[in-house]
Amino acid sequence: MIDLQLDIRNLKNFIGDKCLPRFQEEIVKCHQQLVNRTGKGNNFLGWIDLPENIDHDLIQRIQKEAERISKIAEVFVVIGIGGSYLGSRAILEALNDPFKQMEKEKRYPHIVFAGENLSEDYHSSLLGMLNQKDYAVAVISKSGTTTEPAVAFRLIKNHLGKKYGKENARSRIVAITDASRGALKKLADTEGYPCYVIPDDIGGRYSVLTPVGLLPVAVGGFDIVSLLDGARKMREAALHSSDCEQNPCALYAAVRNILFRNGKLVEILVAYEPNLLYMIEWWKQLFGESEGKDKKGIFPAGVTFTSDLHSMGQYIQDGMRTLFETVISVESPKRLLQIPNDPENLDGLNFLSGKRLSEVNKMAELGTTLAHVDGGVPNIRIHIPAVNENTLGQLIYFFEFACALSGYALGVNPFDQPGVEAYKNNMFALLGKPGYEKETETLRKRL
Repeated sequence: MIDLQLDIRNLKNFIGDKCLPRFQEEIVKCHQQLVNRTGKGNNFLGWIDLPENIDHDLIQRIQKEAERISKIAEVFVVIGIGGSYLGSRAILEALNDPFKQMEKEKRYPHIVFAGENLSEDYHSSLLGMLNQKDYAVAVISKSGTTTEPAVAFRLIKNHLGKKYGKENARSRIVAITDASRGALKKLADTEGYPCYVIPDDIGGRYSVLTPVGLLPVAVGGFDIVSLLDGARKMREAALHSSDCEQNPCALYAAVRNILFRNGKLVEILVAYEPNLLYMIEWWKQLFGESEGKDKKGIFPAGVTFTSDLHSMGQYIQDGMRTLFETVISVESPKRLLQIPNDPENLDGLNFLSGKRLSEVNKMAELGTTLAHVDGGVPNIRIHIPAVNENTLGQLIYFFEFACALSGYALGVNPFDQPGVEAYKNNMFALLGKPGYEKETETLRKRL
């Protein structure tokens, strides 16, 4: 049984009683397209059965690899961009102690990321830190030629060779790439790197439950079996029925599309726990890259409250009424912290004395929800009992399945990303890549 619950009670003033029953027929068709593999992009549906079909031997191999890396590295560098890093970072940030890096003795390597940007300052600082630490690297790319991670890997591979020598450096590099082709696969075979496969039928933004996400999470010391078990539970619920009353994925896809057709063009994902910031970033990529095409799509945005109530809160409360909120609501924190009494009470907060900080945070959540609903902002609530591997596995699969349904309801292919190539072509031309001479001349004239 799944722990995740979807609450749409705060939509009653925004969605008529007949809207959801009318939309049910459309969701049934989308569900059939997905389950029967008849919809657009059906060659990229390997993620649907992944939690059930993942090989036990692969899980054990990943766990052993993580143990090996923990013995040789203080720092583990994950090189990737988009879906090749956002999923693992979301899980790690959600589960990690935010001040873990300050511990003098750590059981597991500190995990950092590279190749998700082209900043010279960032990568220079990273290399400077790696001068002082023993480290290992995972490079994640199907092709091995995506510019950002390829540049980062070239820099770090060069650094590894100088620091450890070419032969010793090889044992500190793990490749996660295509099964049989691509520049990175060829290099891994030539150099003898440990290698893990990104399945052909799983796109980057749906790859977090493959070695792309599982290896970094295991290196971080977390339970990938429990993560996959949570995803497996949600898969059963998602496949069991297309009825919105029984399937939370179907319900979420339906209500967000109903809101979209009623002029709500922006969805804001909200978390009241700062450790879910990168879960929001992963969600933004998942929905933005899946739905934003053919001049269609709900624009995905994100905030963390209560901090962003003091920045974006004003707009959400009183700005244009083209948005709706989806709140990830966490029932129980990992730790207990009570607010102390202050005899002087100069801040006037003694009415909170003895209360847990989580109670104050929860009342802020409920109060904000009421205020925003009263201000004309529809509110969807995703409830999870706690943040742990199992609930995160449920949440990840919930969003993946709902995103696919929602994309089909929009009439787009949720599994391609043709618009991503436009900036790359311009960048290559401006950098003078061979074969782009005509484009180079044209673009330089425009600049």
